[in-house]
Amino acid sequence: MQFDFSEEQRALQGEVRRFFERACPVSTVRALIASDASHDAELWKQVSEQGFLAAAIPEDMGGVGAGYLELCLVAEEAGRVLAPLPAVSSIYQAAELIMIAGSHAQKQEWLPRLASGATIATIAVAEAVGEAVPETITARVSDGRLSGIKRPVSDGLAADVAIVVAQALDGIGLFLVDLSAPGVERRPLKAVDPSRKQAEIRFDGARCELLGACGEGWALLSAMRDRAAVLVAFEQIGGAQAALDMARDYALGRYAFGRPIGSFQAIKHMLADMYVSLELARSNAYYGAWALATNAPQLPLAAASARVAAIQAYKLCSANNIQTHGGMGFTWEFDCHLHYRRARYLASVLGTSPLWERKLVAAYGRAA
Repeated sequence: MQFDFSEEQRALQGEVRRFFERACPVSTVRALIASDASHDAELWKQVSEQGFLAAAIPEDMGGVGAGYLELCLVAEEAGRVLAPLPAVSSIYQAAELIMIAGSHAQKQEWLPRLASGATIATIAVAEAVGEAVPETITARVSDGRLSGIKRPVSDGLAADVAIVVAQALDGIGLFLVDLSAPGVERRPLKAVDPSRKQAEIRFDGARCELLGACGEGWALLSAMRDRAAVLVAFEQIGGAQAALDMARDYALGRYAFGRPIGSFQAIKHMLADMYVSLELARSNAYYGAWALATNAPQLPLAAASARVAAIQAYKLCSANNIQTHGGMGFTWEFDCHLHYRRARYLASVLGTSPLWERKLVAAYGRAA
């Protein structure tokens, strides 16, 4: 398969990069970390006004209808600058899930609001530390009311609405819940990446609305995650590229024993390992972008490949960036830790690496 982005798409990426460089310097990320805010509301407003959130949502549903390839490039540039935005939860996951499972009325109600950024949504799956699987779901819906606890919920403090995975009479289902309604209580949780804040949400008889067919919730969630995994992979390669660039620039400018440290073999090998891992992840992410944009039957395989490679690349690049900086790389004043934190957050947001490695093996076996 030969795939690359078109000249027009690359031109768009250049414009998106210039926007994020102007609108989201690293001081913006640090300011959010130091505050109690759930996300950068002003940046979210600007991104929404640019139409970035609406790229893959159809025009008749309030979106731009540009396509998934354009959204992939937006995701890459957001990852490059560590944009403190709830796009992974609201656009990559919730909007995709509504497009997959929602009724016509639900799509008409929610997609325009998500596309405009007026409403922020999140996905509430896990209930405790560890991998969330159907057997661990104890939140329950009875007579249209939801009870249970979800933790951690990414962007749970920023969200206006949640799509909650819960048990019902006919099995696991997906349920839309207004987070400002009675019977919902939220509290912040400490997060590995304080620029992407998390919450615990308690539901006590909260009114909810079924999304999709009851009993098919886990299958719908899995289908959505295949699509979201590609978009998150582009965020990860954007972040990994930024970490590699940071390490390279420091290695060229930092001198020891009268020579730039980039001339030392150990640093050369470290940078080379980062580059190889990143380019492997990029090729897998491109495969995923092609499968997502064409709705190819290879999407589960492509998504798992992109997810596994991107997790590995961002983790390696963010860790080696710290090592390249030496002792100073561990300090709060240097920005290395920001990518290290984001790499760990994105590695867990759709399920952990072992989960995706198992999915990759299973998808490869089906394709063989």
